[in-house]
Amino acid sequence: MIDQSQLNGQLFQPHPLVHGGNIQTFLARMKPLGRTPVTKAEQPILIDAGYDHTGFAPERSVRLLGFYTPHQTDGPSKGLVLLLHGWEGSSHSSYNLLIGSEMIRRGYDVFRLNYRDHGPTHHLNPGFFYATLIEEVATATHWISQMAENAPFYIVGASLGGNFALRLAIWHARRPFNNLQHVVAVNPAINPSRTSDALEQHTLYHLYFRRRWLHSLRRKQALFPHLYDFSPLQRMNSIRTMSDWLVKRFGKFPDVEAYFASYAVPPQVLGESLTVHTTIITAEDDPIIPVDDFRALPDHPLLHLQIHPTGGHVGFTDIFPIRHRLPHLVLGAMANSHD
Repeated sequence: MIDQSQLNGQLFQPHPLVHGGNIQTFLARMKPLGRTPVTKAEQPILIDAGYDHTGFAPERSVRLLGFYTPHQTDGPSKGLVLLLHGWEGSSHSSYNLLIGSEMIRRGYDVFRLNYRDHGPTHHLNPGFFYATLIEEVATATHWISQMAENAPFYIVGASLGGNFALRLAIWHARRPFNNLQHVVAVNPAINPSRTSDALEQHTLYHLYFRRRWLHSLRRKQALFPHLYDFSPLQRMNSIRTMSDWLVKRFGKFPDVEAYFASYAVPPQVLGESLTVHTTIITAEDDPIIPVDDFRALPDHPLLHLQIHPTGGHVGFTDIFPIRHRLPHLVLGAMANSHD
Protein backbone atom coordinates (compact mmCIF):
# COMPACT_ATOMS: atom_id res chain seq x y z
CA MET A 1 0.00 0.00 0.00
CA ILE A 2 1.05 3.61 -0.54
CA ASP A 3 0.46 6.45 1.88
CA GLN A 4 0.96 10.19 1.45
CA SER A 5 4.59 10.00 2.59
CA GLN A 6 5.47 7.79 -0.38
CA LEU A 7 3.87 9.67 -3.27
CA ASN A 8 7.15 11.07 -4.61
CA GLY A 9 5.92 14.44 -5.83
CA GLN A 10 2.36 13.26 -6.55
CA LEU A 11 1.07 14.69 -3.25
CA PHE A 12 -1.72 17.15 -4.01
CA GLN A 13 -0.73 20.51 -2.49
CA PRO A 14 -2.96 23.31 -3.83
CA HIS A 15 -2.81 27.04 -3.16
CA PRO A 16 -3.66 27.79 0.51
CA LEU A 17 -6.84 29.61 -0.56
CA VAL A 18 -8.34 26.35 -1.82
CA HIS A 19 -6.93 24.05 0.86
CA GLY A 20 -10.00 22.53 2.50
CA GLY A 21 -12.62 19.87 1.92
CA ASN A 22 -15.60 22.12 1.26
CA ILE A 23 -13.93 24.46 -1.22
CA GLN A 24 -12.34 21.51 -3.00
CA THR A 25 -15.73 19.78 -3.24
CA PHE A 26 -17.28 22.99 -4.57
CA LEU A 27 -14.59 23.37 -7.21
CA ALA A 28 -15.31 19.79 -8.33
CA ARG A 29 -18.73 20.96 -9.56
CA MET A 30 -17.18 23.32 -12.13
CA LYS A 31 -17.61 21.92 -15.63
CA PRO A 32 -15.15 22.69 -18.43
CA LEU A 33 -16.31 25.46 -20.76
CA GLY A 34 -17.42 24.48 -24.25
CA ARG A 35 -17.11 21.10 -25.86
CA THR A 36 -14.33 18.92 -24.52
CA PRO A 37 -12.13 16.44 -26.38
CA VAL A 38 -14.05 13.52 -24.90
CA THR A 39 -17.43 14.87 -26.09
CA LYS A 40 -16.43 16.16 -29.53
CA ALA A 41 -16.30 12.71 -31.12
CA GLU A 42 -18.44 10.75 -28.65
CA GLN A 43 -20.57 7.93 -29.99
CA PRO A 44 -23.68 6.84 -28.03
CA ILE A 45 -23.89 3.07 -27.56
CA LEU A 46 -26.79 1.14 -26.04
CA ILE A 47 -25.70 -2.04 -24.25
CA ASP A 48 -27.77 -5.13 -23.49
CA ALA A 49 -26.80 -5.69 -19.84
CA GLY A 50 -28.66 -8.95 -19.27
CA TYR A 51 -31.36 -10.00 -16.82
CA ASP A 52 -33.26 -7.34 -14.86
CA HIS A 53 -32.64 -8.15 -11.19
CA THR A 54 -35.14 -5.54 -9.94
CA GLY A 55 -38.02 -7.88 -10.78
CA PHE A 56 -40.08 -5.17 -12.51
CA ALA A 57 -39.54 -6.54 -16.03
CA PRO A 58 -38.05 -10.05 -15.83
CA GLU A 59 -38.94 -10.68 -19.47
CA ARG A 60 -36.81 -7.76 -20.66
CA SER A 61 -33.08 -7.21 -20.76
CA VAL A 62 -31.56 -4.20 -19.01
CA ARG A 63 -30.41 -1.47 -21.38
CA LEU A 64 -27.56 0.83 -20.35
CA LEU A 65 -26.38 3.85 -22.30
CA GLY A 66 -22.74 4.80 -22.68
CA PHE A 67 -20.59 7.10 -24.78
CA TYR A 68 -17.45 5.92 -26.57
CA THR A 69 -14.72 8.28 -27.75
CA PRO A 70 -11.68 7.03 -29.70
CA HIS A 71 -8.21 8.46 -29.03
CA GLN A 72 -7.14 11.51 -31.01
CA THR A 73 -3.42 10.91 -31.28
CA ASP A 74 -1.38 9.24 -34.00
CA GLY A 75 -0.65 5.55 -33.72
CA PRO A 76 -2.47 2.75 -31.94
CA SER A 77 -4.53 3.26 -28.81
CA LYS A 78 -2.77 3.01 -25.44
CA GLY A 79 -5.82 1.23 -24.11
CA LEU A 80 -9.51 1.64 -23.28
CA VAL A 81 -10.59 3.43 -20.09
CA LEU A 82 -14.06 2.83 -18.62
CA LEU A 83 -15.27 5.78 -16.52
CA LEU A 84 -17.94 5.24 -13.84
CA HIS A 85 -19.79 8.19 -12.31
CA GLY A 86 -21.13 8.78 -8.82
CA TRP A 87 -24.66 8.76 -7.41
CA GLU A 88 -26.93 11.16 -9.35
CA GLY A 89 -23.99 11.93 -11.64
CA SER A 90 -23.74 10.82 -15.25
CA SER A 91 -21.45 10.15 -18.17
CA HIS A 92 -21.23 13.93 -18.54
CA SER A 93 -20.34 14.81 -14.93
CA SER A 94 -17.50 17.30 -14.68
CA TYR A 95 -14.93 14.80 -13.37
CA ASN A 96 -15.77 12.37 -16.18
CA LEU A 97 -15.28 15.11 -18.78
CA LEU A 98 -11.98 16.19 -17.21
CA ILE A 99 -10.53 12.71 -16.78
CA GLY A 100 -11.89 11.51 -20.11
CA SER A 101 -10.52 14.47 -22.03
CA GLU A 102 -7.04 14.05 -20.57
CA MET A 103 -7.14 10.35 -21.45
CA ILE A 104 -8.10 11.21 -25.03
CA ARG A 105 -5.22 13.68 -25.27
CA ARG A 106 -2.83 11.01 -23.95
CA GLY A 107 -3.82 8.44 -26.58
CA TYR A 108 -6.44 6.37 -24.74
CA ASP A 109 -9.94 5.44 -25.90
CA VAL A 110 -12.68 6.27 -23.38
CA PHE A 111 -16.07 4.74 -22.59
CA ARG A 112 -18.34 6.64 -20.15
CA LEU A 113 -21.13 4.41 -18.86
CA ASN A 114 -24.41 5.56 -17.30
CA TYR A 115 -26.13 3.40 -14.71
CA ARG A 116 -29.87 3.03 -15.15
CA ASP A 117 -31.80 6.23 -14.27
CA HIS A 118 -28.67 8.38 -14.59
CA GLY A 119 -28.16 10.80 -17.43
CA PRO A 120 -30.81 10.56 -20.17
CA THR A 121 -31.76 6.94 -19.39
CA HIS A 122 -34.86 6.87 -17.17
CA HIS A 123 -37.03 5.63 -20.04
CA LEU A 124 -34.84 2.62 -20.87
CA ASN A 125 -35.82 0.29 -18.01
CA PRO A 126 -39.02 -0.04 -15.93
CA GLY A 127 -37.09 -0.96 -12.79
CA PHE A 128 -35.37 1.90 -10.99
CA PHE A 129 -31.77 2.18 -9.85
CA TYR A 130 -30.28 0.42 -6.85
CA ALA A 131 -26.59 0.61 -5.95
CA THR A 132 -26.74 -3.17 -5.53
CA LEU A 133 -27.14 -3.78 -9.28
CA ILE A 134 -23.55 -4.91 -9.82
CA GLU A 135 -24.58 -7.73 -12.19
CA GLU A 136 -25.79 -5.42 -14.95
CA VAL A 137 -22.80 -3.09 -14.59
CA ALA A 138 -20.46 -6.11 -14.71
CA THR A 139 -22.24 -7.48 -17.79
CA ALA A 140 -21.83 -4.12 -19.52
CA THR A 141 -18.18 -4.00 -18.41
CA HIS A 142 -17.49 -7.42 -19.95
CA TRP A 143 -18.93 -6.15 -23.23
CA ILE A 144 -16.97 -2.89 -23.07
CA SER A 145 -13.71 -4.66 -22.23
CA GLN A 146 -13.99 -6.62 -25.48
CA MET A 147 -13.85 -3.31 -27.36
CA ALA A 148 -10.24 -2.99 -26.19
CA GLU A 149 -9.36 -6.17 -28.09
CA ASN A 150 -5.63 -6.71 -27.42
CA ALA A 151 -5.03 -3.27 -25.85
CA PRO A 152 -5.00 -2.71 -22.06
CA PHE A 153 -8.31 -2.12 -20.31
CA TYR A 154 -8.74 0.15 -17.27
CA ILE A 155 -11.64 0.94 -14.92
CA VAL A 156 -11.83 4.34 -13.20
CA GLY A 157 -14.71 5.29 -10.89
CA ALA A 158 -15.46 8.22 -8.59
CA SER A 159 -17.56 8.26 -5.38
CA LEU A 160 -20.28 5.62 -5.87
CA GLY A 161 -18.48 4.89 -9.14
CA GLY A 162 -15.42 4.13 -7.03
CA ASN A 163 -17.54 1.66 -5.05
CA PHE A 164 -18.62 0.02 -8.30
CA ALA A 165 -15.00 -0.01 -9.52
CA LEU A 166 -13.83 -1.85 -6.40
CA ARG A 167 -16.68 -4.36 -6.65
CA LEU A 168 -15.73 -4.91 -10.30
CA ALA A 169 -12.15 -5.58 -9.16
CA ILE A 170 -13.57 -8.25 -6.82
CA TRP A 171 -15.79 -9.57 -9.63
CA HIS A 172 -12.71 -9.82 -11.88
CA ALA A 173 -11.26 -12.51 -9.61
CA ARG A 174 -14.20 -14.79 -10.44
CA ARG A 175 -15.03 -13.73 -13.99
CA PRO A 176 -12.08 -11.85 -15.50
CA PHE A 177 -12.60 -8.86 -17.75
CA ASN A 178 -10.67 -8.82 -21.01
CA ASN A 179 -7.13 -7.48 -20.51
CA LEU A 180 -7.94 -5.56 -17.31
CA GLN A 181 -4.72 -3.87 -16.13
CA HIS A 182 -5.69 -1.49 -13.33
CA VAL A 183 -8.70 -0.31 -11.33
CA VAL A 184 -8.69 3.23 -9.89
CA ALA A 185 -11.28 4.28 -7.28
CA VAL A 186 -11.47 8.00 -6.42
CA ASN A 187 -13.09 8.84 -3.05
CA PRO A 188 -14.99 5.52 -3.11
CA ALA A 189 -17.98 4.94 -0.86
CA ILE A 190 -16.80 1.70 0.72
CA ASN A 191 -19.06 1.97 3.78
CA PRO A 192 -22.41 3.32 2.50
CA SER A 193 -23.98 3.52 5.96
CA ARG A 194 -21.24 5.83 7.24
CA THR A 195 -21.36 7.80 4.00
CA SER A 196 -25.09 8.32 4.51
CA ASP A 197 -24.49 9.54 8.05
CA ALA A 198 -21.80 11.97 6.87
CA LEU A 199 -24.09 13.30 4.15
CA GLU A 200 -26.88 13.92 6.67
CA GLN A 201 -24.50 16.01 8.80
CA HIS A 202 -23.75 18.49 5.99
CA THR A 203 -26.88 20.49 5.23
CA LEU A 204 -25.85 21.80 1.80
CA TYR A 205 -24.69 18.44 0.50
CA HIS A 206 -27.77 16.76 1.93
CA LEU A 207 -30.10 19.29 0.25
CA TYR A 208 -28.22 19.01 -3.03
CA PHE A 209 -28.42 15.22 -3.27
CA ARG A 210 -31.99 15.03 -1.94
CA ARG A 211 -33.16 17.54 -4.55
CA ARG A 212 -31.43 15.70 -7.40
CA TRP A 213 -32.70 12.32 -6.23
CA LEU A 214 -36.31 13.52 -5.91
CA HIS A 215 -36.09 15.01 -9.41
CA SER A 216 -34.87 11.66 -10.73
CA LEU A 217 -37.64 9.72 -8.96
CA ARG A 218 -40.33 12.13 -10.21
CA ARG A 219 -39.06 11.62 -13.74
CA LYS A 220 -39.23 7.84 -13.27
CA GLN A 221 -42.78 8.04 -11.92
CA ALA A 222 -43.89 10.22 -14.85
CA LEU A 223 -42.57 7.62 -17.29
CA PHE A 224 -44.00 4.61 -15.42
CA PRO A 225 -47.02 5.94 -13.45
CA HIS A 226 -48.57 2.47 -13.28
CA LEU A 227 -45.55 1.20 -11.32
CA TYR A 228 -44.61 4.00 -8.98
CA ASP A 229 -46.00 6.53 -6.56
CA PHE A 230 -43.11 8.29 -4.86
CA SER A 231 -45.23 11.12 -3.41
CA PRO A 232 -44.70 10.03 0.24
CA LEU A 233 -40.98 10.78 -0.19
CA GLN A 234 -41.75 14.49 -0.55
CA ARG A 235 -42.54 14.62 3.17
CA MET A 236 -39.31 12.91 4.23
CA ASN A 237 -36.32 15.15 4.92
CA SER A 238 -33.75 12.43 5.57
CA ILE A 239 -32.08 10.56 2.70
CA ARG A 240 -31.67 7.59 5.05
CA THR A 241 -35.41 7.61 5.80
CA MET A 242 -36.21 7.91 2.09
CA SER A 243 -33.91 5.00 1.30
CA ASP A 244 -35.48 2.89 4.05
CA TRP A 245 -38.99 3.54 2.67
CA LEU A 246 -37.92 2.66 -0.87
CA VAL A 247 -36.13 -0.60 -0.11
CA LYS A 248 -38.95 -1.81 2.13
CA ARG A 249 -41.62 -0.97 -0.45
CA PHE A 250 -39.87 -1.92 -3.68
CA GLY A 251 -36.69 -3.72 -2.76
CA LYS A 252 -35.61 -7.08 -1.42
CA PHE A 253 -34.23 -5.84 1.89
CA PRO A 254 -35.79 -5.68 5.37
CA ASP A 255 -34.38 -2.19 6.01
CA VAL A 256 -31.90 0.37 4.81
CA GLU A 257 -29.00 -1.03 6.85
CA ALA A 258 -29.34 -4.37 5.06
CA TYR A 259 -29.40 -2.49 1.76
CA PHE A 260 -26.26 -0.51 2.62
CA ALA A 261 -24.46 -3.65 3.75
CA SER A 262 -25.28 -5.41 0.49
CA TYR A 263 -23.10 -3.07 -1.58
CA ALA A 264 -20.42 -2.19 0.97
CA VAL A 265 -16.79 -3.15 0.23
CA PRO A 266 -15.59 -4.93 3.40
CA PRO A 267 -11.81 -4.67 3.88
CA GLN A 268 -11.39 -8.41 4.35
CA VAL A 269 -13.24 -9.18 1.12
CA LEU A 270 -11.07 -6.73 -0.79
CA GLY A 271 -7.94 -8.25 0.71
CA GLU A 272 -8.97 -11.78 -0.16
CA SER A 273 -10.16 -11.10 -3.70
CA LEU A 274 -7.79 -8.80 -5.55
CA THR A 275 -6.10 -10.20 -8.65
CA VAL A 276 -5.54 -6.86 -10.44
CA HIS A 277 -3.65 -3.68 -9.49
CA THR A 278 -6.10 -1.42 -7.66
CA THR A 279 -5.49 2.15 -6.51
CA ILE A 280 -7.66 4.17 -4.12
CA ILE A 281 -7.22 7.96 -4.26
CA THR A 282 -8.88 9.91 -1.44
CA ALA A 283 -8.47 12.93 0.82
CA GLU A 284 -8.24 13.49 4.56
CA ASP A 285 -10.81 16.29 4.30
CA ASP A 286 -13.44 14.58 2.16
CA PRO A 287 -16.68 15.79 3.81
CA ILE A 288 -18.77 12.92 2.39
CA ILE A 289 -16.56 9.81 2.62
CA PRO A 290 -14.96 9.48 6.09
CA VAL A 291 -11.23 8.93 5.69
CA ASP A 292 -11.25 6.50 8.64
CA ASP A 293 -13.05 4.04 6.37
CA PHE A 294 -9.72 3.46 4.61
CA ARG A 295 -7.58 2.93 7.71
CA ALA A 296 -8.77 -0.66 8.05
CA LEU A 297 -7.86 -1.67 4.50
CA PRO A 298 -5.49 -4.65 4.45
CA ASP A 299 -1.91 -4.73 3.26
CA HIS A 300 -1.97 -6.34 -0.17
CA PRO A 301 0.66 -6.23 -2.93
CA LEU A 302 -1.97 -5.22 -5.49
CA LEU A 303 -3.74 -2.59 -3.36
CA HIS A 304 -2.32 0.95 -3.42
CA LEU A 305 -3.77 3.67 -1.17
CA GLN A 306 -3.22 7.39 -1.64
CA ILE A 307 -4.53 9.61 1.16
CA HIS A 308 -3.92 13.26 0.34
CA PRO A 309 -4.20 15.93 3.07
CA THR A 310 -6.74 17.85 0.97
CA GLY A 311 -8.78 17.34 -2.16
CA GLY A 312 -12.33 17.20 -0.79
CA HIS A 313 -14.79 14.93 -2.53
CA VAL A 314 -13.55 14.27 -6.09
CA GLY A 315 -11.98 17.74 -6.13
CA PHE A 316 -8.18 17.96 -6.37
CA THR A 317 -8.30 21.39 -8.02
CA ASP A 318 -5.70 24.16 -7.83
CA ILE A 319 -5.97 27.85 -8.77
CA PHE A 320 -3.93 30.67 -10.34
CA PRO A 321 -4.65 29.35 -12.91
CA ILE A 322 -7.41 26.80 -12.31
CA ARG A 323 -5.86 23.37 -12.75
CA HIS A 324 -7.66 20.09 -12.28
CA ARG A 325 -5.10 17.66 -10.90
CA LEU A 326 -7.36 14.62 -10.63
CA PRO A 327 -6.72 13.40 -14.20
CA HIS A 328 -2.98 13.43 -13.53
CA LEU A 329 -3.39 11.52 -10.27
CA VAL A 330 -5.40 8.88 -12.12
CA LEU A 331 -2.86 8.67 -14.94
CA GLY A 332 -0.07 8.35 -12.39
CA ALA A 333 -1.86 5.43 -10.76
CA MET A 334 -2.43 3.73 -14.12
CA ALA A 335 1.26 4.07 -14.96
CA ASN A 336 2.06 1.80 -11.99
CA SER A 337 0.07 -1.12 -13.40
CA HIS A 338 3.16 -3.21 -14.00
CA ASP A 339 5.19 -2.29 -10.91
